[in-house]
Amino acid sequence: MNGPQGIGAPTALLPAALAIIVPTFNEAANVRLLITLVDRALAGIAWELVFVDDNSPDGTASAVREIARADPRVRILHRFGRRGLSSACVEGILATAAPIVAIMDGDLQHDESALRPMFDRIGKGDVDLVVGSRHVAGGSDADWNEKRRRMSRFATRLALRLTRVPISDPMSGFLMIRREAFMRSLPRLSNVGFKILLDILASAPVPLRVAEIPYVFRDRQHGESKLDTLVLWEYAQLLLDKAFGQVVPVRFVSFAMVGGLGVLVHFAVLTAAFKGFGLPFALAQAVATAVAISSNFLLNNIFTYHDQRLRGWGLLRGWISFNLVCAFGAAANVGVADWLFTHRSWWALSALAGIMVSVVWNYVMSAFFTWRRRD
Repeated sequence: MNGPQGIGAPTALLPAALAIIVPTFNEAANVRLLITLVDRALAGIAWELVFVDDNSPDGTASAVREIARADPRVRILHRFGRRGLSSACVEGILATAAPIVAIMDGDLQHDESALRPMFDRIGKGDVDLVVGSRHVAGGSDADWNEKRRRMSRFATRLALRLTRVPISDPMSGFLMIRREAFMRSLPRLSNVGFKILLDILASAPVPLRVAEIPYVFRDRQHGESKLDTLVLWEYAQLLLDKAFGQVVPVRFVSFAMVGGLGVLVHFAVLTAAFKGFGLPFALAQAVATAVAISSNFLLNNIFTYHDQRLRGWGLLRGWISFNLVCAFGAAANVGVADWLFTHRSWWALSALAGIMVSVVWNYVMSAFFTWRRRD
């Protein structure tokens, strides 16, 4: 069978010895070139490429699907209504039967020529995981500026406290792992953020045997970088989840932190309205409450529920449902606090109990009504 233009004929049919999982979002311009480069790098190896696309508006899934119709080694897992790099990697691994799986980005920044030495190294049988590293001899992080390098070094130091494995580049997104090793980590994976390697290492019941292969981190060929202001927050969420996730869900921690910020917003608006503009206290309190609730909704939509972010009309519907949930939460807050106070509980303790009840109520109910998955 002849592949599409620029892609050689398949050298082997399934079953694949190696599956490469490629999570994508708006990578349509990179798909064909990536397949061509992988085909050249893995000549003679039975491989398959599993693209996991989060419903990219640029038609990435359609571009992959067109190629897959002519090349059985190319597959598409098209997700709708959910996002997240780590969860995409997990779903891609579970969708293939290959005994060895690799993860690489779809933006051509990971050097595909490192796949063969990684495959040869894991084939020796003495390691569970091979990491493509920028920080061993022969590796490089290309033209990163000093600020980005400092951030990477700081994140690496934090990561090493969790991994229990001496590794130079725990922040790498380029890796190859044996299926049985991945399956051991699977029950404890957080699926939070974008650092699947760190999640796998920290979730393993016993430390994994790891080797590193150098590679040069390249500049993007097309599209825009996915690194934005949410990356550090997602990384912090992953660290929190690995440290405390067995006790408190990381989403609840995030939700509570946003709520704490909402208290500051409330008092800032109240002070400005009451003291600055001279509004009656009741009106100023109502304005401050409305602004704080809207602020909490928007921040939770951006940070706490980044992978289920509401957009368009869904954002308006979500805002309305969040306001209704918070109205009931406020009533529960007042009711519990008043009941405890009338039964001779210390007023501060009564107030704290009321706040906790409303926070838990708002978290549970908003997760069900506001950010409930529609897929």
